[in-house]
Amino acid sequence: MEIRQLEYFMAVCKELHFTRASEQLGVTQPTLSHQIKALEIEIGMPLFDRIGKKIVLTEAGKILFWHGTHIFQSIQSAMEEIHELQELKCGKLSIGVLKGELNQLVSALLLSFHQQYPNIQLTVVGKDDIVDGIIQNEIDLALAIVPIHDGRLTTVPLYEEDLYLTVSHRHSLADQQTIRLEQIKNEPFIIFPKNYQCRQQIDAAFKLIDAPLRPIIETDATESILNLVQAEAGVSILSKTLLHMWGNDQLRMIKIENPSVRRQIGFVYHKEKYIGFAAQQFIRLLKQTIADEGLGSSDRA
Repeated sequence: MEIRQLEYFMAVCKELHFTRASEQLGVTQPTLSHQIKALEIEIGMPLFDRIGKKIVLTEAGKILFWHGTHIFQSIQSAMEEIHELQELKCGKLSIGVLKGELNQLVSALLLSFHQQYPNIQLTVVGKDDIVDGIIQNEIDLALAIVPIHDGRLTTVPLYEEDLYLTVSHRHSLADQQTIRLEQIKNEPFIIFPKNYQCRQQIDAAFKLIDAPLRPIIETDATESILNLVQAEAGVSILSKTLLHMWGNDQLRMIKIENPSVRRQIGFVYHKEKYIGFAAQQFIRLLKQTIADEGLGSSDRA
């Protein structure tokens, strides 16, 4: 049984007249009669009794009409729900974020996104391995350090930024505009754990000057790092994104040179996954926030 045949049958039920039903459907009467006959043959019972010029439903026809009514109601409901998804009246969106500083950027978007799209269920997941999260379909979209060299993924760069030496405004280096990595190799560092990608970049930079980083405190709590640096317990190396979004005037940013620690931020998704309207709007808000906050537009501290 085809949906088209059922649609023809329902039209005849409504009109109880083949000519009027064919006109409503925009088909010839022979075509309509042929489709109804094919449906009756498939079912194995007549659907209509033809009494003179009148037609009436048989018992089999009444059963099919009842079920057909519910089938088309379900189809209509499905189309309405899909339309609601397209119009962002409801839906779900899961965003993956590398643990560390990028959480702050995504967190800044949550209220704005919710205010604009209150019926979208938004989930933000902090993960060490966003690639696995995307491949396993646990997350729809991720904000990460790019490029990621995996043929299953699509990466779209958003902006580039430097990581900065971060010190208390009372620190002896606070007035410096730039500093060489060699000059700070013996500073007491308070920093993210080794499994964080931002930490791995920092370790790689210190390896270039043959001076392994030896932190005095490792923690995954961003606020703790900032508070400890502000209290002059040590120094840190943090991204412009984090420091700008945090907005602490008790901290100073000093650009690192020779070598600099620079990275590219972008969003990542499975190349075979459809990026729906919800994800598109999140990306739009993300780009707008990046532009509004001036992230990646200047390296001045």
